[in-house]
Amino acid sequence: MNPDPPSPPAEGAVPATGQWRRWRRWRPWVAPAFALLMLALPVLPVPDFWITQSIYIGMAALVGLGLVLLTGVAGLTSFGQAAFVGLGAYTAAKLSLAWGAAPLLTLAAGVALAVVAALLLGAITLRMSGHYLPLATIAWGLALNYTMANLDWLGKYDGLLGIPPLVLFGFDLGDGRALHVLVWAIALLAALAVTRLLDSRAGRALRAVNGAAVMAEAMGISTFGAKMTAFVMAAVLAAVSGWLFAYFQGTVNPSPFALAKGIEYLFMAVLGGVGQVWGAFLGAAVVRVVADQLQVLLPRLLGSSGNYEIIVFGIVLVSVLKYAPEGLWSFVARRWPAPPRGRDWACAPPLPLRPKPARGEALLEVAAARKAFGGLVAVNDVSFEVRAGDIVALIGPNGAGKSTTFNLVTGVLSLTRGGVRLRGREIGGLGSRRIARLGLSRTFQHVKLVPEMTVLENVALGGHGRTRAGALRAMLRLDRAEERRLFAEAERQLARIGMAAQMHLPAGNLALGPQRLLEIARALASDPLLLLLDEPAAGLRLQEKQALAAVLRQLRSEGVSLLLVEHDMDFVMGLADRVVVMEFGTLLMQGTPAEVQASPAVRAAYLGTEH
Repeated sequence: MNPDPPSPPAEGAVPATGQWRRWRRWRPWVAPAFALLMLALPVLPVPDFWITQSIYIGMAALVGLGLVLLTGVAGLTSFGQAAFVGLGAYTAAKLSLAWGAAPLLTLAAGVALAVVAALLLGAITLRMSGHYLPLATIAWGLALNYTMANLDWLGKYDGLLGIPPLVLFGFDLGDGRALHVLVWAIALLAALAVTRLLDSRAGRALRAVNGAAVMAEAMGISTFGAKMTAFVMAAVLAAVSGWLFAYFQGTVNPSPFALAKGIEYLFMAVLGGVGQVWGAFLGAAVVRVVADQLQVLLPRLLGSSGNYEIIVFGIVLVSVLKYAPEGLWSFVARRWPAPPRGRDWACAPPLPLRPKPARGEALLEVAAARKAFGGLVAVNDVSFEVRAGDIVALIGPNGAGKSTTFNLVTGVLSLTRGGVRLRGREIGGLGSRRIARLGLSRTFQHVKLVPEMTVLENVALGGHGRTRAGALRAMLRLDRAEERRLFAEAERQLARIGMAAQMHLPAGNLALGPQRLLEIARALASDPLLLLLDEPAAGLRLQEKQALAAVLRQLRSEGVSLLLVEHDMDFVMGLADRVVVMEFGTLLMQGTPAEVQASPAVRAAYLGTEH
């Protein structure tokens, strides 16, 4: 359970002072020391009031950890997590009161109910985007809360009273100090699990979904599956918090699970640092302690009673969003950053490779591809092919239909008519994720990276489809052998394009040229049959273009097949084996670079005249 601050200095960098060395020496002991303190707190001479406060903080932090995954990592804003807390609490209360069910049985039932509800709600709401998703979470949060409040068998607004004390394995945990140990043991184990998850294949997929969904799908990642994973895990953590709440309070009613409480949970996560595991604990502690103190101090200062703390928290939230948008934990993270990832993959066996076609074999065939947007025909019966081992360039003036053709091949757009075949298999009706898994990988005209992740982690995204470990294996640390193989592959691809020395740098710190090379390395990590490059030289200086051309020639010499869309004629003519020229959505001609350069029709298309 290590803090998860921003990316560290590049490997080999020497800090300006000895602070980094001292922190690196002590850092492994910080989280265990904190865990030991919280677990031992009940036996220390701490007043019961603060034990109770600590219990509430631990339960709120559980919900906050779910929001770290859901909102901070996956980028899905939810105001309805309090409703899942209510599901766990009401399930525990009803089963224990009506049938005397054992606590572990009520926990299992509450988690199962939360999973079912999350799957149903997620199937409906997670396909929404923009402001529709938060509005949908408000809607189902209100619906679940009002359902609890209006059912006779749940006690309506009075709720359920007299929940028996929590007894586990013969130990009575009804006393607050005994329950404190259980609450914090669960919270700390959840923090460990989430930390491990984020440092895994599944965690990188979650980060890629946030703001780079098109890229994630092109790397073989199911964006909907990643979102659903985060949604279900957040619901499970909230339900566990509700289970603890029911036994701690001894009663449940709808008030603690209303929309206002859902907003408060989100406020805690944002205040602490919604993208940081330990931000969930810091936010819960600050809100809980400060709110309690303000409820006492503000009425004294103002001379009247009221919920004035809400006004203060509103001002605080605006200030945090303005001056510390990454939350309070970001100040800790910047002062004591994490060390670089240890290079433990040197002896890892390579990932399996897909069978490669023989040189000269027909690899990609585009047959009379047509794409119409209403009455506008963007691509009109275009046909060409790419053979194994060749570099084929798709060129044409602006508006020629190159990018549309490229998106038809990669599955971003669907064909109106015609076909696209990869090694004889029709892929024209498939989505980009399935096409990527069949061996077609791509880069993007506008670079699409996860800036906060390192260069190495970004490249590892390309190997997502070649590995299988999921979230549960990551949390149990059963994925380490596969992770080592994946990182060994990522480093190999970075070395292939001359960027191995930069693998520990944050990807967002790179200039445009290295970012484009990083995209190529990421695509190569998928072990593609065909690599598609969308305007790879756009925005590059002359020396960067020359370096890129050298990399592409090297890849061709290694047997990599390439299809590229490009505007730079000098770049294309000195690189491609064959050139396909488009104009106004139609195929103008195709041939060798020399044939294309000698064509009057091509000169007319580019210059507007045959002379």
